[in-house]
This record gives sequence, C-alpha cells and structure tokens, in this order.
Amino acid sequence: MSMNPAQTSSLEEQIPAHAEDERKVDLARYSSLLLIACGIGLVANWVGTGVDPLTALPGMTILYLVSVAGLIMARYMPFYLPGVAWTSLLAIIVTLPFIPGTAWVLEKVNLLNFLALATPALAYGGLALTKGEFDIARKSGWKIVIVAICVMFGTYMGSVVIADFSLRITGQ
Repeated sequence: MSMNPAQTSSLEEQIPAHAEDERKVDLARYSSLLLIACGIGLVANWVGTGVDPLTALPGMTILYLVSVAGLIMARYMPFYLPGVAWTSLLAIIVTLPFIPGTAWVLEKVNLLNFLALATPALAYGGLALTKGEFDIARKSGWKIVIVAICVMFGTYMGSVVIADFSLRITGQ
C-alpha cells in the first residue's frame, strides 16, 4: 500500500520529534561516563565497606558490562524501551538461578555495597538542574531560595523523625 506525500507528512507530524532522538544514545560518551562512575563507586565502596577496589573490581565490571549492554539494547532494538529498563531486565536475567554462572556473579556483586554506589548517583540526581529550572529560578527571584531552603529543611527533619521513630520501634 503506497501513501501519497500528504499522508506521509501528516504521519510524521503525529510522531513526536523527540521519540527518535531518545534512541540516539552516544554509546562512547555514556560508556566512558559509566567508567568514571565505576571508579568513584569502587572508592566509595572501599570507604564504606573496607573491601579493597581490586577485590570489588570483578563485581563492578559485571555491573558495568550489564549497564553498557542495556544501553546498546536501548539503541538498537527494534522497539523502544529506556536504557534503564533494558539494564534492569539484563540484570534480572543474569541473576536467575537457572542461568549458568549466576552463583559466581552474585558472589562478586555481593562485595559491592548498594548504598555506597547509589548515594553519589542520588546526590547528583538531586542537584542536577536543567536550563528550564534555571529559567524558572531567574523569573521567581530571591523568594524561591527561601522556599527551597524551607522545603529542604522540612524534608530533612521529616526524614529524621521517621528514622528516629523506626529505630525506636525496632529497639536499635
């Protein structure tokens, strides 16, 4: 079935412009950034758990390879899923009990402390600001700073109260 040019252009207008751009992940750039994150993660794991970086390196290498494979799948699979979805799916598959080598993978990855790896990523996520957010801050003026400080303080204090309550209940 052939389409005339008018039908083709109307179909192109219906597809969001960013949908195809989401698949164009710069694999070289993201892979090198992941290497840097892995290095920082090894140091954070060493400080947090005392496991030296050479001992934890195989586990971090597994995480790196699964992450890069997830990005590759996000780029080249015939249907779109975000890279984090592909990475999660691969991580689940690699750790299924009936997959050969799962025991070794789990042994190596268990040397890594999840909180030591997640804290820098979460901190970056909390501090990362987009151009749009800067524009909003400029338009809002100095009052937004006071509101932001109050929100951060309230969130922190709420977390302290919940943590204290939880620790008292468990008896720790």
